[in-house]
Amino acid sequence: MIFDKIFEYAREADTVLIYNAGEQNRDPTFTYITQTTKGIFEGSALIVKKDKATIVTSQLEEEAARSTGMDVYIFKNGTEFQNILRDLLKDVNTVGLNYNSLSLSSYKMFLRIIPDKEFLDVSASILEARKVKNEEELKKLKEAAKIGSEILPDVLNDLKEGVTEYEVASKIVYYMMRNGASGPSFDTIVAFGQNASMPHYSPGKAKLKKGDFVLMDYGAKYEGYCSDITRTVVFGKASEEQKEMYYTVKKAQEAGMNAIRSGANGKDVDAAARNVIDSTKYKGRFIHSLGHGVGLEVHDHPALSPSLDLPLKESMVVTVEPGVYVPGVGGVRIEDDVVVKKDGFEKITSAPTYELIEVS
Repeated sequence: MIFDKIFEYAREADTVLIYNAGEQNRDPTFTYITQTTKGIFEGSALIVKKDKATIVTSQLEEEAARSTGMDVYIFKNGTEFQNILRDLLKDVNTVGLNYNSLSLSSYKMFLRIIPDKEFLDVSASILEARKVKNEEELKKLKEAAKIGSEILPDVLNDLKEGVTEYEVASKIVYYMMRNGASGPSFDTIVAFGQNASMPHYSPGKAKLKKGDFVLMDYGAKYEGYCSDITRTVVFGKASEEQKEMYYTVKKAQEAGMNAIRSGANGKDVDAAARNVIDSTKYKGRFIHSLGHGVGLEVHDHPALSPSLDLPLKESMVVTVEPGVYVPGVGGVRIEDDVVVKKDGFEKITSAPTYELIEVS
């Protein structure tokens, strides 16, 4: 049972309450425990114990809930929801809550519904449990990575002079969903030319022209799990400066990946890549962390950072994404998703990265 992992860390509570306030305020732990993406589960709750999980949901989600095989309680209105929670928790003194995904209004609601309970923040315990993926999770992550990787040739084929960043971003999402994704795992980034010097750029109306960098940062969501890929190409013939930037980043990524293994410290992996860039004229132009965890959220947990002391564990999935950003020139980022292995890593993204692609 996947949910019993939570209690390996949340030993201070024997019952955990997970709540989805609304469609735009869902706790990914709901999907983690139920392993279903069939419903939205708006306004639904999970009561998790060491040996079972119970879904409390509305009639809208009854069919999806029952397909999990878990115990299910159905409410028709808010009063019934509150009464069911009180009854299911009547013999529980301490309730663990995932504060990281709980709004203040939801917390106050639980204070009103079950005021006799002691609430504990188990968000760190939940995060720790979710860091290491099981085989079923890895299967879904690999499929999300495969979908994102295989669309790149179609996207590159659509790069024509005068196309806008908006258009390329929309094509990326279209191709991913055509190939089996439920949607993008985050808002797609497409940056042309000088815009690529901004790591968190949002695509706009800029039109592609010869000599532009094309930086594409995107990911597919498959059965709730995410991929995260960045590729940088040049439209037309690359300048010597563009080539130097690209191969500096490529070398840095290789150094970072080669430092990954179970037991390695995330900050040391970051340093391996950062040292490559800082040994060149681009010192100081790598302005973010090397990577983060990927799972039910595209930023599932911190992982490879100069300021984070984090020993890597086997079956964690992390990104490796060094970058060089030069205002007025552009930027290069190469990002892949890898599974941490006992003696190394397994790269699960496969879109081409070996040589700088010049799109004619």
